[in-house]
Amino acid sequence: MRRHALRADLLMLFTAMIWGASFVAQRMGMDAIGPFLYTGLRFTLASLVVLPLVLFLGRRKDGKGPEPMNRGLLFGGVAMGLALALGINLQQVGLLFTSVTNSGFITGLYVIMVPLFGLFIGHKTGMGTWLGAGLAVLGMFLLSVGDGFHVASGDWLQLAGACVWGVHVLLVGFFAGRHDPLRLALLQFVTCAVISLALAIATEQIELAAILAAGPAILYGGVFGVAVGFTLQVIAQKDAIASHAAIILSLEAVFAAIAGALFLGETLALKGYFGCALMFVGMLVAQLWPKKAVLN
Repeated sequence: MRRHALRADLLMLFTAMIWGASFVAQRMGMDAIGPFLYTGLRFTLASLVVLPLVLFLGRRKDGKGPEPMNRGLLFGGVAMGLALALGINLQQVGLLFTSVTNSGFITGLYVIMVPLFGLFIGHKTGMGTWLGAGLAVLGMFLLSVGDGFHVASGDWLQLAGACVWGVHVLLVGFFAGRHDPLRLALLQFVTCAVISLALAIATEQIELAAILAAGPAILYGGVFGVAVGFTLQVIAQKDAIASHAAIILSLEAVFAAIAGALFLGETLALKGYFGCALMFVGMLVAQLWPKKAVLN
């Protein structure tokens, strides 16, 4: 059991590294194409990568092919895909107006959003969550609020995206326990791709030369950021301790800041780094604060 948990922690650490670097790919991809087209193409690519895996692993024991699609699976995948499309496109558009570092840390606030939103469906929220949320809000203030109490529009979009990611996590938690996780992942990828491509066709200029120029960013974002990253998350969380999972995956914010500095030359003022540190501490407090035992 301990060996499996260690393997899961290492897989999630690798996932956090992939996701952190994906912020750079998302930013660089938009040097050539629009945000909706980039999202649509990388999720289309991810769908094509995951499809053979779903067909192979979904075969029946008698070898007659995958289990048939049912209404619950379809509804769950589409619902997750709608939330995914909204969250990822808010993040993608926000990257036009803010840094990779800001985006990574503000997006990471979904770790706190999940238990807060859980209040609306009857989940109990302890002191650790409230304390962590307070630290995270203070950290975001230091990171995002500039002269004259001005907040960049991209940071507001990232905050809205973090709220949507919180909803998405709750949806995944609800449907993944009832249906095959890989098939759910494929359905949500396809849903996100269709919505994003439709938005791109309606609002953006599409040229083959520009798509080819963005090819490396699309390749990394689709194959690694989506197909590999989300698949590793599903595999790892089968054996992971829940608190470990949330903490390790939230390290994507730190890896995003490192990647932004290495590949894009991003830097922050001292109060910005202090804000990042407070936000990360808030995420840890929300997960590590001792929970009261529930008595029967």
